[in-house]
Amino acid sequence: MHVGGTNGKGSTATMLAEVLRAAGWRVGLYTSPHLVSFRERMVVDGVAIPEEAVAVWAERLRPLAEERRASFFEATTAIAFADFAARGVDVAVVEVGLGGRLDATNVLRPLAAGVTRIALEHTEYLGNDLASIAAEKAGIAKPGVPFVTTESADAVAAVLEREALARGAAFERLDVAGAVSGLEARGEGSVFDLATPLRRYGGLRIRMGGAHQVANAALAVRLAELLPARYGVGEAAVRAGLGAARVAGRFERRGRWLFDVAHNPDGARALVAALRSAGVPRPVVGVVAVLADKAWREFLTTLAPALDGLVLTRAPSAPAERAWALEEAAAWCREAGVSARAEEDFDAALAGAAAAGRTVLVTGSFHTVGDAMSRLPGTAPLG
Repeated sequence: MHVGGTNGKGSTATMLAEVLRAAGWRVGLYTSPHLVSFRERMVVDGVAIPEEAVAVWAERLRPLAEERRASFFEATTAIAFADFAARGVDVAVVEVGLGGRLDATNVLRPLAAGVTRIALEHTEYLGNDLASIAAEKAGIAKPGVPFVTTESADAVAAVLEREALARGAAFERLDVAGAVSGLEARGEGSVFDLATPLRRYGGLRIRMGGAHQVANAALAVRLAELLPARYGVGEAAVRAGLGAARVAGRFERRGRWLFDVAHNPDGARALVAALRSAGVPRPVVGVVAVLADKAWREFLTTLAPALDGLVLTRAPSAPAERAWALEEAAAWCREAGVSARAEEDFDAALAGAAAAGRTVLVTGSFHTVGDAMSRLPGTAPLG
């Protein structure tokens, strides 16, 4: 199973994997990037790849990787597929890394493929407008393979449809607004009804907050329905799988800490909506570090009004060539009327926010969230 899109593809892939596990299959899940440990990328039935296996596969595949001048992600994808084969998975759920058409994962011929919503990202590689990006995302479509999207914008969905049909795929657009009803926020998740072309589900429950996760769940359910009949994914598996799925760093609350890997304006809008519906204790203070190649100005403009305080900092693990210029970001905030303070030291930023807020939101990138989790006891995805 192949899952692409701009935001939400990791959550969709995880929910789909849990549905398949609930149906009794041995499931491999490949996602990226990781938060704290490289091992998070390759999971079989909830168990991350062992360190020893990473070393063995890296050594065994190294000659081929060097001979073919493979990129880091290409080599990582090869390790993941080797690991899944070695651990005997029945089905793998694979998240696209970047784009789709030229992504390393696109060597697959999947049972079904899905694309979440489309937003501007990686414009240096995918194109400067939504239509160009959508065309790249649709590159995972394959002849005769079901291809489903939950994209809500008609013009963008039309591009996905055109490209998918040109590749011979069986295109389907799931209208989430029409398919979902009775949505209620419950604790840290949601309960909702879902009508698909196959059946109507009443009272589905997910453990991840935000209306955007409901859309991701809808796509996961529809992809599961499109599996060949031999996989036997019924309503019971859908309910159990969605109820079990959790994804680290996606509006994840750990005590007073709230982690979200939003890193572009579309993600910021979803985060703000989730904050408003969740009713987290106030004041809410954000610790934010965004990569320089992201639309960080629009990100901050979107996020800041939902917070009671904002601390800009640097994520220690962010590559130097991609780290934002903290002074530039702070100066822009002053000129734009965005209330924020800059703190160069990451640990001091976390401590200062914790002293000022009842809820501390850590967001801006996978690096930012992962660096915080590695410092805070009991928050890392693998413990």
